[in-house]
Amino acid sequence: MSGIKRLGLLAALVLVGLAPAAATQAAAQPSQQDTQYLQALHQVNLFEITTGELAQQKGQNADVKRLGEMFKTDHTQLDQTVQSTAQQLNVTLPNEPTADQQQVIDRLDGLNGAEFDRAWVTAQLAGHVQAIQATQTEISQGSEQSVIQLAQEALPVLQAHYDELVALAQQLGIPVPQATGTATATPGATTPAPGGTGTETPAPGGTTESPAPGGTTETPDPNNS
Repeated sequence: MSGIKRLGLLAALVLVGLAPAAATQAAAQPSQQDTQYLQALHQVNLFEITTGELAQQKGQNADVKRLGEMFKTDHTQLDQTVQSTAQQLNVTLPNEPTADQQQVIDRLDGLNGAEFDRAWVTAQLAGHVQAIQATQTEISQGSEQSVIQLAQEALPVLQAHYDELVALAQQLGIPVPQATGTATATPGATTPAPGGTGTETPAPGGTTESPAPGGTTETPDPNNS
């Protein structure tokens, strides 16, 4: 009888010991916001790496070629962190850009010279505006600390790219879309995440050439979330 009691006590201790581990595992599950941001940012990186290569191959403007190389390098490095974070959180990442992004890639692939340069800068501006907004949203609304930290590290990279693109667009006479001061969009919600579709905000790789309504401020504020 005492042996049975001891077995029962051991079983109870094992269950008590497992409970905190199970709770920790459950707490580590990323939210839908975190998951969709990782997936969207990965697709942004795939798009930027591909279009960066195209800029180096097909661009006529020296700054287009330079930015293409910069974007390819920076987004390759950024995506290493995205993939590592996704693996730790058991988030499955897509293996190709979105359909919209692929359409832009295909369109750019068919252009050359000055026509390519203008289309590339326009697409990059639209893409970086949306990526910045989605990243600000993750910082303010995310729940998994590792994903929030990733977004905090990505934001200055995206902002630096956007600033370079604004300067180049002004040289080429290309309208500059702008990010809203407050990032309220959640990836997968009404306003599309990077690579999404919609009409309110241009998706990365989009071809919207008109500045976003709301004023003439050219640089989104990464601290305003």
